[in-house]
Amino acid sequence: MPFATDYRPKSFDEVLGNEATIKALEAVLARDKKDIPHTFMFNGPSGCGKTTLGRIVAGNLGCKGQDYYELDTADFRGIDTIRDLRSKMRYSPSEGSCRVFLLDECHKLTNDAQNALLKALEDAPEHVYFILCTTDPQKLLPTVRGRCVPFNVAPLSERQLSNLLSEIVEAEGKTIEPEALQQISQDSLGSPRNALQVLEKVIDLSPRDQKKAAQKTAAEQNAAIDLCRALIKRTPWKGVATILKGLEEADVEQTRLAVMGYCASVLLNNDDPQAFLVMDAFKEPFYNNGRPGLVLASYTALNG
Repeated sequence: MPFATDYRPKSFDEVLGNEATIKALEAVLARDKKDIPHTFMFNGPSGCGKTTLGRIVAGNLGCKGQDYYELDTADFRGIDTIRDLRSKMRYSPSEGSCRVFLLDECHKLTNDAQNALLKALEDAPEHVYFILCTTDPQKLLPTVRGRCVPFNVAPLSERQLSNLLSEIVEAEGKTIEPEALQQISQDSLGSPRNALQVLEKVIDLSPRDQKKAAQKTAAEQNAAIDLCRALIKRTPWKGVATILKGLEEADVEQTRLAVMGYCASVLLNNDDPQAFLVMDAFKEPFYNNGRPGLVLASYTALNG
């Protein structure tokens, strides 16, 4: 089983980081049943635990087995998805005390689907709860956001990621070079999912190969930073294309996250409209369009 699945937290006690969010959730769930909100919204970067927290909340609400529905609205984003959801929510729970519908990447829903969702949120029976997860809450209709109790899920620090990885390496009965561990923690940009995926690739390598893998990751990270700087300085496309050619073997999603992290740092320290344009071009994951998506985003950032 993949590390990201095998070591996914199953209770609030197992969650690393986001202490304030966890305390707030525990306080809300400790209320009388009638005072618990029926719509939770988790927002934050990809791979930081939004869906994990949603599943833990569902369990704490008393949802079990087939009464839990998880929909990836990036793939099923139309009004028919919400119509099907509304038909299901009429039925009483069959195994637990409630039914929970978790909508992942909910900002991908069309406007018609969001309006249908709003109606579902307004008409939800007492036994139904909704959990919305999103990396971009501003794309949701204000009326939908207004129906949710929001909880922010932040990336982990490098130290937190390093501690997490060390614990998993020990649990697996393996060893890892400190240099490789540090590099993975740095390059994962606060995402435990990304960190665990990289760890799984290198954990069975020899110490020497672990170092090589770490050095390759570092080189890709540096090239991604070069790309960021070129895009922010509006370097002519020929220069940007040269950098992109040097990233041919890089993980495009890791590159995207590196660009987003670098530009976020620029924006926090300076009012730079170009950094905003770069982030806007790179905000959507490249899972579906891969390397062509990276090239398109770079060109859009320069010419948008």
